[in-house]
Amino acid sequence: MSVNSTPNRSVAQVETPPTPPDAQRAPAAYQLDVAALGSLLPGEPSYRVDQLREWLYEHPVLDAEQMTNLPGAVRDRLRDRIWPFAAEIEQSADAGRTRKWLFRAHDGASIESVLMGYERRTTLCISSQAGCAMGCTFCATGQFGFERHLDAGEIVAQVAYANAALRAGPMEGSPNRVTNVVFMGMGEPLANYGHLRDSLHRMIDVIDLGARSITVSTVGVVPGIRRLAEEPWQVGLAISLHAADDELRSTLVPLNKRYPLQDLIEAASYFFARTGRRVSIEWTMMVGVNDNVEQARKLASIARTLHAHINVIALNPTPLTEHRRPGRLAVVEFVGKLNDLGANATYRETRGQDIDAACGQLRIRSAQEKTK
Repeated sequence: MSVNSTPNRSVAQVETPPTPPDAQRAPAAYQLDVAALGSLLPGEPSYRVDQLREWLYEHPVLDAEQMTNLPGAVRDRLRDRIWPFAAEIEQSADAGRTRKWLFRAHDGASIESVLMGYERRTTLCISSQAGCAMGCTFCATGQFGFERHLDAGEIVAQVAYANAALRAGPMEGSPNRVTNVVFMGMGEPLANYGHLRDSLHRMIDVIDLGARSITVSTVGVVPGIRRLAEEPWQVGLAISLHAADDELRSTLVPLNKRYPLQDLIEAASYFFARTGRRVSIEWTMMVGVNDNVEQARKLASIARTLHAHINVIALNPTPLTEHRRPGRLAVVEFVGKLNDLGANATYRETRGQDIDAACGQLRIRSAQEKTK
């Protein structure tokens, strides 16, 4: 996830009461299959279940009290059963057009989401795991290690929460509903494939998000790429490459030792052939690491082979990494070199760096503040 700075910033700390572990707590509404929502409304007529489904997925609200066509007793029963997490920290930047949440699941796990408003789209970057086991050296999430997979309900609830927040306070000049979802937050989505698939089903078939407006990002889980290519939905695929030869990539992305570049290129080619969707390559640029001409040549060659588009972003530094962020001019020159070499490359401006908006950064700051 990459987002960068403007001087406009606001931060809201939300006090969250202690909650019992998941094992002692009944599932929240979003953690139930749509067909199982009736278990939340015992003794109620079937149309009440339809009303609840509409509130959860079509017109989500932040509080059950806002579900105005449900009886008061039903709303009271649902009060603590809607969300599988609580908003512990909420921040905004870019004149309110970047918002970030640190959610706290009921077992204490951290979940981060970032909402970014543009003129024609509102994009939500979501997490698929609490922490990450991939161990990429420059990633804030990986520096904390892996806690657990998020279940499908916890993934989908991030989209619903963002939609509810937009209903409560729209972003000026942007659509007032999430139009695009990118799995570029905490975790490796293809390592959590079953819950990823279930969440895609609910986003596409229940929330009615267009499959082509959803992008799944991976650092290179080759079997997962091939499985995703076989799904009935034409979602996008983004590959977090960051290095264009096995020697360097294995130092930055340890998974490369298991699935080296040639295997990854073949899987990405299969995805393109099977789906017709052009793959995108994510390249986090770091000073003195992957910003040289030789890497540009190798990257351009891979991109031409895959007919892929390259998004180059400057590293969002974290306190636990030695890698450094390049200046804007250096990134622009690198992108220009890629285009000169026949690749299709873009410099993706980042947003929200002043609110720790890269995946895992807000969690790091929250943890540091708690230890002071």
